[in-house]
Amino acid sequence: MKHLPIVLWLCVAVCSAYPLNGAARKEDSRMELLQQYLENYYNLGKDVTQFFKRKDSSLVVKKIQEMQKFLGLEVTGKLNSDTLEMIHKPRCGVPDVGQFSTFPDMPKWRKNHLTYRIVSYTQDLPRDEVDFAIEKALKVWEEVTPLTFSRIHEGEADIMISFVFREHGDFIPFDGPGSVLAHAYAPGPGINGDAHFDDDELWTRDTTGTNLFLVAAHELGHSLGLFHSANTEALMYPVYNSFTDLTRFRLSQDDVDGIQSLYGPPPPSAGDHVVPTESGTPAACDPALSFDAVSTLRGEILFFKDRSDWKL
Repeated sequence: MKHLPIVLWLCVAVCSAYPLNGAARKEDSRMELLQQYLENYYNLGKDVTQFFKRKDSSLVVKKIQEMQKFLGLEVTGKLNSDTLEMIHKPRCGVPDVGQFSTFPDMPKWRKNHLTYRIVSYTQDLPRDEVDFAIEKALKVWEEVTPLTFSRIHEGEADIMISFVFREHGDFIPFDGPGSVLAHAYAPGPGINGDAHFDDDELWTRDTTGTNLFLVAAHELGHSLGLFHSANTEALMYPVYNSFTDLTRFRLSQDDVDGIQSLYGPPPPSAGDHVVPTESGTPAACDPALSFDAVSTLRGEILFFKDRSDWKL
């Protein structure tokens, strides 16, 4: 019996180690998830990953703060519950940048009429529902720009739209249900301009699953040259908002400013009154002059009127 206290002490030590190891494994899993998120969406370099075991590393804290600021969270530099919850939300697969932005070097289409083709469909919706959602998504951008779109059924279109699974030929595989919903490429030849949708998601016409119209409108914004917005009200905010009232949907001013910085406002409709000069440009001092849009770009103020613009 004299060995009983030793045996009991060993049992206590062994049993108490299990919850500690479980908590440690859970914490490691969270940090791995955070590391992957920062690598995918916040340009975490390979020289930074070695610091992830030290959660107080200034490099790790700085990246977490950058993510929290962009996503509209409290900036703590720590992996708190709100940040962890945001990481688990479904989102676009394109990386994030600050405020409304275009892709590096501002790629845009050098023409105003674009073609699109739906290469493959999801089985979640009838084909005509998919057709309608894509057409409606393009209309969102057409209404605020000079851009027009037409559909083709064969050959190479400017924007090729596909529903695909996992690895699908562009070396950016999807991850199954949840998390990454879709991704798209900036304007240009080849794969550029194309939009891919993860067919492991449940695509719906409402918000009972993942609403195809909302995700398509977002991704086609990328196809036209827009990057992500830090404005939580913007369509180009990277995290999917499943609580959007579809009956009241409209682009935020942030979205409009972004797309019009690339293509300008839509042409005037019939009946609009414009007082042109001899060159066709509205007279700047005309008391009846009004502007279609005002925006800022790289420190300059831009005024748009029909196809004219002024910089201050």
